[in-house]
Amino acid sequence: MDSHLLIKAARLFRSHFGRDHAVAAYAPGRVEVLGNHTDYNEGCVLSAAINLGTFFLAAPADGAICRLIAGDIMEEATFDAAAPVPSAASAWANYCKGVLAGLSGHGRSGGGFLGLFLGNLPLGAGLSSSAALEMSAAKALCALYGIALDPITLARIGQTAEHEFAGVKCGLLDQITSLFGREKMLVMSDFRSLAVENVPLGDGVCFLMCNTNAKHALVDGAYNERRRKCEEAARFFASVLKHPVTALRDVSWAEWQEHSGRMDPLAARRAAHPIGENERVLNGRELLRQGNLEAFGQLMFDSHRSSREHFENSCRELDFLVDTARKVPGVLGARLSGGGFGGSAVLLVHPRDAAVIGQAMTTAYRREFGHPCDIRVITPSAGARLVAP
Repeated sequence: MDSHLLIKAARLFRSHFGRDHAVAAYAPGRVEVLGNHTDYNEGCVLSAAINLGTFFLAAPADGAICRLIAGDIMEEATFDAAAPVPSAASAWANYCKGVLAGLSGHGRSGGGFLGLFLGNLPLGAGLSSSAALEMSAAKALCALYGIALDPITLARIGQTAEHEFAGVKCGLLDQITSLFGREKMLVMSDFRSLAVENVPLGDGVCFLMCNTNAKHALVDGAYNERRRKCEEAARFFASVLKHPVTALRDVSWAEWQEHSGRMDPLAARRAAHPIGENERVLNGRELLRQGNLEAFGQLMFDSHRSSREHFENSCRELDFLVDTARKVPGVLGARLSGGGFGGSAVLLVHPRDAAVIGQAMTTAYRREFGHPCDIRVITPSAGARLVAP
């Protein structure tokens, strides 16, 4: 958590509203480490809350109107606290409007608020700046309105805000990771039971996020196609296996190998990725418990290969980064992070090697594409919380 950023946010709040904020909350972004596209297949994911995030500061308003400031651009959006609705104008405000609407279903009463948010998460890097905004807003507004909610309920409020106010059909991974993060630990989420545990990563490693700055077209359509094929595959396996199958989480890799030849080839290929990923997550948890970082890193490489070959949600830029990382001494593992089709690759490295590896990666990327990739050192960090005003 960047205390200087909080000081800046407080100064901007005071300057704009002519008064101090009453409550403040912070929520981190997240990095997905293993478990790509397993969440909506009711599987498991290993992720981490990171050392970048968003502050949300708030105070009671005199009336029923909410005034919300995006601190990076100092743009203001206003809306009725009693009936927040999504709007194309100042679309960034829709995430907070959705959170406020969600809290109304849990006993929120009272007037409007004055709010300002400010963060240091780069947009479009696959670090989930939207979930960080939602969870920091949820924490701050719960404190402002005197509401006590458990973390999973807060996560669902954030997810609903994405669905109904931002138009993004996301899962719960981003919000859960932002809420349940702990320093030096990964978050293990089971998306069937919504059970969450923390798995120690250890002191001797960190992550490098390599942002391609690539945004490819047709991402929404490609995502929908892959989800449909996963659902089609689950129905096929339910028809041929003797045990119940409600999602691909219920299918083992051995079962895929035995029966995939009888499936639609594209559905079989798409299904191979989340089925294999779920087993990699479970194996990865055990390897971390054993302290076997080298083997864990190999699972990350295996995950990216599956993304490339089976799910086809990588891209030339991401493949180049992972292929380059394999050749750079000191890189333990690498893969795309998040939905794919652009965004960032995540590398598992020792902190002592991070600067040299980062330079090697950005030099190689510049040579190949004519511009550098953005490199950031990422460490697993604590989850969303209130901070002292």
